[in-house]
Amino acid sequence: MDNSPPPPPPGYSSSSSSSSIPSPHPESRLNMPPFTSPVATRFSPQISPQDHRPLSSSRTTSSASTGSGISSGSPLTHFSSPPGPPIFSSPLRPAAVPFQTSPASPQPVAFSSGSVLPTSSPPHIANGSSVLPLHHATGIEGIIESPYVLFSAHKVLKQKKQANASSLGFGALVSPGREITPGPQVIQRDPHRCQNCGAYANLYCEVLIGSGQWQCVICKKLNSSDGEYIAANKEDLQHWPELSSSAIDYVQSGNRRPGYVPVSDSRMSAPIFLVIDECLDEAHLQHLQGSLHAFIDSLPHNMRIGIITYGRTISVYDFSEGSMASADVLPGGSSPTEESLKTLIYGTGVYLSPIHASLAVAHTIVSSLRPYKLNLSEASRDRCLGAAVEVAISVIQGPSAEISRGIIKRPGGNCRILVCVGGPNTYGPGSVPSSFNHPNYPYMERTALKWMEHLGQQAHRNNIIVDILCAGTCPVRVPILQPLARSSGGVLLLHDDFGEAFGVNLQRASMRAAGSHGLFEIRCSDDILVTQVIGPGEEAPADAHETFKNDSSLCIQMHSVEETQSFSLCMETNGDIRNDHVYFQFAVRYWNVYQADTSRVITVRLPTVDSVSQYLGSIQEDVVAVLIAKRTLLRAKTASEAIDMRIVVDERVKDITSRFGSLLSKSKLIRFPKELSSLPEILFHLRRGPLLGSIVGHEDERSVLRNLFLNASFDLSLRMLAPRCLMHREGGTFEELPAYDVAMQSNAAVVLDHGTDIFIWLIHIGIVGNELAAEEGKNASALAACRTLAEELSEQRFPAPRILSFKEGTSQARYFVSRLIPAHKDPPYEQNIRKFKPPWIELSQNQVNGYDDMFFPSTSILYFTWQSQKC
Repeated sequence: MDNSPPPPPPGYSSSSSSSSIPSPHPESRLNMPPFTSPVATRFSPQISPQDHRPLSSSRTTSSASTGSGISSGSPLTHFSSPPGPPIFSSPLRPAAVPFQTSPASPQPVAFSSGSVLPTSSPPHIANGSSVLPLHHATGIEGIIESPYVLFSAHKVLKQKKQANASSLGFGALVSPGREITPGPQVIQRDPHRCQNCGAYANLYCEVLIGSGQWQCVICKKLNSSDGEYIAANKEDLQHWPELSSSAIDYVQSGNRRPGYVPVSDSRMSAPIFLVIDECLDEAHLQHLQGSLHAFIDSLPHNMRIGIITYGRTISVYDFSEGSMASADVLPGGSSPTEESLKTLIYGTGVYLSPIHASLAVAHTIVSSLRPYKLNLSEASRDRCLGAAVEVAISVIQGPSAEISRGIIKRPGGNCRILVCVGGPNTYGPGSVPSSFNHPNYPYMERTALKWMEHLGQQAHRNNIIVDILCAGTCPVRVPILQPLARSSGGVLLLHDDFGEAFGVNLQRASMRAAGSHGLFEIRCSDDILVTQVIGPGEEAPADAHETFKNDSSLCIQMHSVEETQSFSLCMETNGDIRNDHVYFQFAVRYWNVYQADTSRVITVRLPTVDSVSQYLGSIQEDVVAVLIAKRTLLRAKTASEAIDMRIVVDERVKDITSRFGSLLSKSKLIRFPKELSSLPEILFHLRRGPLLGSIVGHEDERSVLRNLFLNASFDLSLRMLAPRCLMHREGGTFEELPAYDVAMQSNAAVVLDHGTDIFIWLIHIGIVGNELAAEEGKNASALAACRTLAEELSEQRFPAPRILSFKEGTSQARYFVSRLIPAHKDPPYEQNIRKFKPPWIELSQNQVNGYDDMFFPSTSILYFTWQSQKC
């Protein structure tokens, strides 16, 4: 008998396994309490105060199935929208960190070295009365970090009462579309799946090497591998990538789109449609024209582009006239008729053309735009935005883009419609009156919301993503436009003007690669319940996914699959856990940019512990803070609700103190758990910053930030929560300091990175005479270094942040000061201590029970500094 090891399966990549890649910020700690989401437009299984039944990630075979993997008695699910990426290190690190000031060397992703937690090998599993001679595929002895999943803790408490504490819950952040280097191993064959629950074979499965049978880690049932996993010994099983790596991509290269021809660069095959507001004043139009010219020049030569302008009418520009700009005009007061669309789609016009063939005419079209001439306020001008997007969708669907060459073929990948907006949609379908005092405004608003959501869903069905980029001083009625962007898988962004930040975001939005037809499946051990999900998707219909006999997965239909997204999962234990480990499997199935059917499977195993101290030691504070913030912000839909959520944050800190704090000897003071020392500071930034605080002036701005944050990746979410403060030093280096206002020293420039905004603070030169020129030179040099650093930090970030610079004492400096923790009035010894070592909380029992009036003293560096002892 030949005992040689089996050959590697077809499609097996010899690249290193992704299991060797550390997770970003594994030292970050996470904890989050379950809560109710009142948002009907967000994906989050709700739990009402009267009904605390969690949405189970596992159910018995007798449970009535809804066809979507959820028990019929489960609460309804709600979802969220917008996304965003970045690449930063943890916000509070007092050590000096040198940064290169060359824009050619972007800031790398900062991964922290997390400790490997030892775990015991899984026991042999009994099937009936006999013990099977099963062997673990890889003999893993520790936790394998996944770059796609960040848990709130590396260990799970066995006791249900302790594990489900509302203030310090359990959960995870999952980024299924994240791109890493090296990426997961690729297998070009069908995966082995459990025929009972649908879970995938993975590195934690027990394998019966004599017969090739493998045991599912979710339901513990044996499955056949059709003899593929038969091996001479357990070491030979490592030849199969799925049995040795925590993340695997299964790729089927078959194409589901007749007539589609793959190309080397998917961006060439997916067109970009610009839909431009032509009701702009001259100053705004000039900025927009500059951004559009730069955008057109930045596109790849083979990318196809279309241009539509809209006001009271819709102008669809034709590229078939050589270098001359011409347009077909449609009325905007109603949806385009079938006859008018046929004229466009089957006519002789070319409305989508490669840049290399139409660069000159595209620039001519942009240059020909003229400012609005009528004497009407910006908010009252007729804008038929909804009808213009309808026309763009119809043109992308039609064959006119290639008819001039006698070839009809479908575009590959996700097409994008980029809408440049300067005011509200006040004319035609999906519009609202210009005045809130209109007698029928509430009814028309509800009608517009439904119509916009339907239009976004139509775009999504046709693999079209609608990104809406707004700018200027006129309110654009964000609640009306948000459903269009969200339902299509796009984003809505606000800008101060159509200048630099707008132009950069226009370019980055067009370059984002996105998968389509995404389905995100979550499977957990029977001991774990998924109680809430927040992210860019919605509950999948019953016919959208394959079902198995006892499939207990939670299935989410994704609008798009992008690197900039993440899902926030809230979990609870179903009872006291008796096993030494619990298992989690996340699978996202989608069509990639080449229309190949891809299934990414991520499997994670966490140990269970009885000790609360061990559990607290494994908590990831940064992840906890992000999860708490997302759950809190989900409930802050209005300004009044945001104020209420600040009180919820206060109560959460008090509850964590009373539950997990320690009583000081010979004292009634309670010490906040030192394992969570940075958590209160991050929550203070949440309470005071733009997400919940009063820093942002207009409700539209906070609404956009809120939607962006709820779907953003971990890195961007953390930066939007806790700003990163970097002080410029001699020699072009930067020292990272806590984000306190004592950092505003008179001898240094400071960069403050707050996710969607980066501020540069420079000293005010108050001297005259011969020293003035030297000081001005130093200031200019510091500004150049800070500007370079800001560009490096945000080089690949979407949305691109606005970068503002100002001097000490100017009115604009309030933007910078308002985002720092107030500490300049604290005693000098407290400032020095906190500059290098944040304190922990110490509260008396009376203060735990009630200290609302003193909870946020205005002169304290942190809201938890009173009665604290410095160590």
